[in-house]
Amino acid sequence: MKIVACNSNPPLARAVAHELRLPLCKVSVRRFADAEVFVEICENVRGEDVFVIQSTCSPTNDNLMELLIMLDALRRGSARRVTAVMPYFGYARQDRKSGPRTPISAKLVANLLVEAGANRILTMDLHAMQIQGFFDIPVDNLYAAPLFKRDIAERHAGENLMIVSPDVGGVVRARQLAQRLNTDLAIIDKRRERAGVSEVMNVIGDVAGRYCILVDDIVDSGGSLCNAAEALMKHGATGVEAYVTHGVLTGSAVERVAASPLKMLTLTDSIPARPGMDQAANIRQISTANLLARAMSAVADESSVSSLFD
Repeated sequence: MKIVACNSNPPLARAVAHELRLPLCKVSVRRFADAEVFVEICENVRGEDVFVIQSTCSPTNDNLMELLIMLDALRRGSARRVTAVMPYFGYARQDRKSGPRTPISAKLVANLLVEAGANRILTMDLHAMQIQGFFDIPVDNLYAAPLFKRDIAERHAGENLMIVSPDVGGVVRARQLAQRLNTDLAIIDKRRERAGVSEVMNVIGDVAGRYCILVDDIVDSGGSLCNAAEALMKHGATGVEAYVTHGVLTGSAVERVAASPLKMLTLTDSIPARPGMDQAANIRQISTANLLARAMSAVADESSVSSLFD
């Protein structure tokens, strides 16, 4: 078993290697003068079970191309099996045709990964579960819910909690966490009155006197999350926090969250900390290294991965 780290999230790759008590494989990933990616694997991988750790986060296209070239290099180096470990799967939000003459980019990325040489995909909290069906190779989709459950139980023991889905599409995810914590569920109903007008927030469920925890898979601009927090406070919530798996946080998202009613936004380290996060008192990260390491070990040992969902 060998672990290869690309350049999107070196701290996470090192943490995973530490959990597995294995060294990272010696590789060289660099750019030519015209920004072409060049990969060189500096040790023998023939017949090895290789795991390549790479989140396809910003800069998305650079990180994706880096992963594809690494997969090709490992295939040509005669690795026995190559697993692409993608804690964050970029392009996952383009999982269907959103209008006439638009692409299904998630399917395109799936095809590219398989063609480049991936034999298996290991990812976490896919934005759309149907993306697993875009692959003709095994896909293991891990969940951050067990991590969130433990963290919430430690930090909010004895509080009158309510789990909240920030939109109708995230109800299944929020309900699963609510069941794990044996608490109630509320839903934010988002609607736009007309183009260019901010969303109208309706809260489905009685949140008065409850400490609300918003649960989602991706936070991008942060606008919907902050608006949801404001709506919950107006409806009588005693406080609002958010637990989100992937902190994309584009543009002024960090500043928006820092100025919002959110007491805390908890993210995983599937995406490296964005600029300014260390200055925001209400943003923190929790590690996924142990979860990923256990999943990689299960794949290598041909044992159950679904046991990690509990």
